[in-house]
Amino acid sequence: MCGIVGVIGKGPAVPRLVDGLKRLEYRGYDSSGVATLVADRIQRRRAEGKIVNLEARLSQEPLDGTIGIAHTRWATHGVPNERNAHPHATGKVALVHNGIIENYRQLRDELTRAGHKFESETDSEVMAQLITHLLDQGLSPEDATAKALKRVEGAFALGILFDGHPDLLIGARRGSPLAVGWGQGEMFLGSDAMALAPMTDKISYLEEGDWVVLRRDNAVFHDETDKVVSREVRLTALSGALIGKGNHRHFMLKEIYEQPAVIGDTLNTMFNPATREIALPQLPFDIAKVPKITIIACGTSYYSALVAKYWFERVARVAVEIDIASEFRYREAPMPEGGLAIFISQSGETSDTLAALRYAKAQKQHVLAVVNVPESAMAREAHAVLHTHAGPEIGVASTKAFTCQLTVLACLAIATARARGAIDAATEAKLSAAIAEVPSRANEVMGHDGAIQQLAQKVMEARDILFIGRGTGFAIAMEGALKLKEISYIHAEGYAAGELKHGPIALIDETVPVIVIAPSDHLFEKTYSNMQEVMARGGRVIFLSDKEGIARIGDEAEATIEIPSVDPFVAPILYAIPVQLLAYHVAVLKGTDVDQPRNLAKSVTVE
Repeated sequence: MCGIVGVIGKGPAVPRLVDGLKRLEYRGYDSSGVATLVADRIQRRRAEGKIVNLEARLSQEPLDGTIGIAHTRWATHGVPNERNAHPHATGKVALVHNGIIENYRQLRDELTRAGHKFESETDSEVMAQLITHLLDQGLSPEDATAKALKRVEGAFALGILFDGHPDLLIGARRGSPLAVGWGQGEMFLGSDAMALAPMTDKISYLEEGDWVVLRRDNAVFHDETDKVVSREVRLTALSGALIGKGNHRHFMLKEIYEQPAVIGDTLNTMFNPATREIALPQLPFDIAKVPKITIIACGTSYYSALVAKYWFERVARVAVEIDIASEFRYREAPMPEGGLAIFISQSGETSDTLAALRYAKAQKQHVLAVVNVPESAMAREAHAVLHTHAGPEIGVASTKAFTCQLTVLACLAIATARARGAIDAATEAKLSAAIAEVPSRANEVMGHDGAIQQLAQKVMEARDILFIGRGTGFAIAMEGALKLKEISYIHAEGYAAGELKHGPIALIDETVPVIVIAPSDHLFEKTYSNMQEVMARGGRVIFLSDKEGIARIGDEAEATIEIPSVDPFVAPILYAIPVQLLAYHVAVLKGTDVDQPRNLAKSVTVE
């Protein structure tokens, strides 16, 4: 989490630093700060809360200087206040840090005994004090940084500014992403390409263990052994314009409404309209011969993996294991040589998922990344990549990235089934036609926004809400519950409908809304039976189904939302949209911060 920006420029640094922070605010918004060199001396401004508070501080107390670093924070060690905000500074060093320094207590005790006084509660300040300690011994900034990096344990990205050195920034990464931007007589540092897009389209990524010395006209990269190395300069297609909300009140609503278009954009990269067939990019392995598929992800991406498990096993007839990345990596799971490991991430930088990817490569798996950021670490390290074309997603609660992930995985499942001979030509044509309809059917779902907004008024006062479904509907139930928890702060849980009798039904009474995901598929009757059990105990049922399903239940539910009739194979993509809209409207009614909910950040780059 957290966001880093650094500039060695020709003009005032602060406007560019603040602009970069706004682009990175999705990474954290507990506090923010900037540091520059003014007459070659370190000066800084920090503020608790969102970047607008830092802007207000800077308007009252401006900062000059053409070189500087900036940071927006998601708190790990130390409460989110100004004292713990970055940059951390001593008389000789200012530093911004993303990640966790695991041995900070040991280093802090050692440095305290040496006479250093700490001002914050954070682990990050340890690095600033350690480099200062080494500078006091006569080392150069470069040598002091290199030596300090060998003392710290953990995952981090660092941007370091040195007092009295107006032509020097140092960056370093271990486990957290960091990029260098190339300008004309200017150089830049950032957590990702989005932060650097207004300043340059030429980007180099630090590899694991790298550190880099930036001056106005060049960058010198070092690997973890301090050897000078070269790193490729890439062109990024990201726009320099700030992403706007358009006519929408929040980024989240804008991104929900973008789904018909971005699902179509994603589908266009994998679907041949002339032949009406799925046409994946060439993969560097034979998907027909993989003995097993393992899918790893976190959060919302995990629920897309759960949907994919149903697709791969039912349609392609291949065994699939899915797991949460933070659990999988510590199980040391045996993996069959030549298996396919799929890693799903919006950012492509999620720390636990990236670590699991590296484990799978060591286990001789074919590694496929499904990511929304083509320049991300996962995209660079995987053997093959399938891009979701959702575009930048600013709202912390993922919406359009999720449905684009499902679109990619549906196409991959069809292609896998065809390659393995698990479906005939007629079934392939039927499934391909179904996925081709999704963009237009998704647009139809948007027509129910008004009804969903009214429905939100019925559930906003609830303390507990259950989502239930079967098959792929179970995964959408869990995703719906997650969305509601994330942005409205209402306790919600998603359950397999058949599990109600194994405990959750004890929660049901007249105060508990139960949202039922029930497309007209082979499991409809069983889901309907579970709904009857809920109503028999006074539960308030909100029923999501198609025209046929709603006709079969009559007026038994308290409320219904009709979803377009589609092949059950693609139903989870459409049913994701109304649960997103419901969560959004409930959050708006409750007055929460929809785009930046408390305690959350978009990209989880620490464990």
